[in-house]
Amino acid sequence: MGGILSGMRIVESSAFVAVPLAGMTLAQMGADVIRIDRPQGGLDHTRWPVTRDGQSLFWAGLNKGKRSIALDMTTPRGREIATEIICAPGEDAGMFITNLAVSKWTDYDTLRTHREDLCMVSLRGDRHGRPAVDYTVNPSIGFPSATGPEGSTDPVSHVLPAWDCIAGNMVVSGLLAAERQRLRKGKGSLVDLTLKDVAAAMLGNLGIIGEVAINGESRAKAGNSLYGAYGQDFICADGRRVMVIGLTDRQWRNLLKVTGTTGDMEMLGQRLGVDLRDEGVRWQARHEITEILAPWFAARKVADFADVFDSAGVTWSVFRSFSEALEHDPDLSAENPMFARIMQPGIGKYLAPGSPFTISGGARQEPEPAPRLGQHTEEILADVAGLPDGEIASLFDTGVVTEPASDARLAS
Repeated sequence: MGGILSGMRIVESSAFVAVPLAGMTLAQMGADVIRIDRPQGGLDHTRWPVTRDGQSLFWAGLNKGKRSIALDMTTPRGREIATEIICAPGEDAGMFITNLAVSKWTDYDTLRTHREDLCMVSLRGDRHGRPAVDYTVNPSIGFPSATGPEGSTDPVSHVLPAWDCIAGNMVVSGLLAAERQRLRKGKGSLVDLTLKDVAAAMLGNLGIIGEVAINGESRAKAGNSLYGAYGQDFICADGRRVMVIGLTDRQWRNLLKVTGTTGDMEMLGQRLGVDLRDEGVRWQARHEITEILAPWFAARKVADFADVFDSAGVTWSVFRSFSEALEHDPDLSAENPMFARIMQPGIGKYLAPGSPFTISGGARQEPEPAPRLGQHTEEILADVAGLPDGEIASLFDTGVVTEPASDARLAS
């Protein structure tokens, strides 16, 4: 596999979104990422969405380009082999990412007795040691109370696991920072973070903590309005819904020019005694602005203004379902070089993304399918753990390790 991280080996023990996302991100930049899996699959091996015959599209989506060893870690030898793989020698090895660290086995203090310069990233639920997932963290820090139609009181939890996605990329950052320290100082390190701290940090970074602490305000629901500036959804004459944005001065001016409402907005500003060139003022006057713009959209179909909006530099979008997006958006098609059709074993051929990165001096790497459970068991035992053929055969015979039935060395 090519890529900027080619030669780097990372071992992953994980489930669900954040750490699998981190491992896939590293793999798509060229690293050799080895999943240590249970013979029956991990906690997320059948996670929805699934195909009609129960194959997890979720698992396949988050494990592209990795290698998999299926190992019975309830056995002493299975745990020993896992440790040997994590702590295998080599300057580009000895890197471990997990959200499933087990005390006295895959915790940092235990593993570093086998390799002192181990670089490890451990993602936990919260700092008190309690379990947490995105769908518990998000309600606990307040976002559902600020999400939903204006004037409503019911909390609305977001379908996107945002904190998992952010945490996954922080796992990547933490591991690369630890590896850089090892290169410079010869020292290993543990990077420890929690999902809730990732969310809490962003709560502060986005100014929301300050909004409460300094202004004494807890943000109210505002529907689809863009907080702090102007952005609003409109229903058009064909029944389709669009979102338009007037965050920056240029976006605002372009929107007014195309809709022919510049004069109306000047009059509105005079009537209210405000300057609508100020984005915060546009937020405060959003309802009055929307009253002026709504008739313009209601009188037109999307096709009537789409090309004009694009040529004039208006920041806008139509609302689509997932299926509509796949059907109509060329950025979600093979026309986008990030995407390619892959043959995923057990599922079939479908469109999948590679890395969003393009790095100068190198060709974009096409996406690779996720491994079948245990697909690389034998080669990892030989090439990484360094076990002799006889012992490998014995491990298969005793069920300590497995591989897919279609490829099994001893299958009848």
